[in-house]
Amino acid sequence: MSILVTGARGAVARGLVDLLAARGIPYRLGSRERGTPDAVHCDLGDPATHPDALAGIRSVFLYAEASGIEAFVKEAVAAGVEHVVLLSSSSVLAPDAADSPLSASHLVVEQTLSASPLRTTLLRPGSFASNARGWAWSLRSGRPVRLPYPGAYGDPVHEADLAEAAFAVLTDPALAGRAYTLTGPQALTFAAQLSILGDVLGRSIPFEAVSAGEWKAEVDGYVPGPYADALLEYWASTDGLPVEITGAVEQLTGHPARTFRTWAEDHADVFA
Repeated sequence: MSILVTGARGAVARGLVDLLAARGIPYRLGSRERGTPDAVHCDLGDPATHPDALAGIRSVFLYAEASGIEAFVKEAVAAGVEHVVLLSSSSVLAPDAADSPLSASHLVVEQTLSASPLRTTLLRPGSFASNARGWAWSLRSGRPVRLPYPGAYGDPVHEADLAEAAFAVLTDPALAGRAYTLTGPQALTFAAQLSILGDVLGRSIPFEAVSAGEWKAEVDGYVPGPYADALLEYWASTDGLPVEITGAVEQLTGHPARTFRTWAEDHADVFA
């Protein structure tokens, strides 16, 4: 059984192919960027790239790209694909998911897959621990991290846990065909994450609370306006309110979810 792993440049995909390779499981890496080493050209938004990528494939690890999902599903069915594992988002569980830039594309892909004959497993992570990389510039420059909601809670999950969860559902049929909401082991505020990161780096990391408008102006040109508004709305909704933590990572991997401290230790060089 060969597995197509899309999103070759993503940390979850890279972790997944390392696990597959270590166990001698055949896989094909797909990338939307031409010339990616050891990868076939597979642009999820370009149906012309789908047939070659899917030839001989029985399972797919899929990133959520809505623009070409109907064509991808059609080609996957024609190629004899039996199982798709989608890296979705827990944001699809929100009441306004269909109207939010944070979740709309994930929801469209989920719905298209669910309406198809393909067996589908949904991995719905909350906040990625790797979002902390966004603070690297401030830390390297010695400036305070500017936060509109320092007390907003998240459930940061390590990308290695997501890769292991994907490996589990791809290789154990008993786990497939379900939806899993994946979180880290703790609900942490942004301020708490910075404190942990500072402890790992051996220095204090100052932060400055700014207004929503100030933050949006600062990220203009980097974060599209509607997406920035959606982020601000979400952070406001979790300001002072811990998010729910699940045990899905341990259920799938057999070990507790890695902590944010572990992520910070694994990626300390990013902030040097």
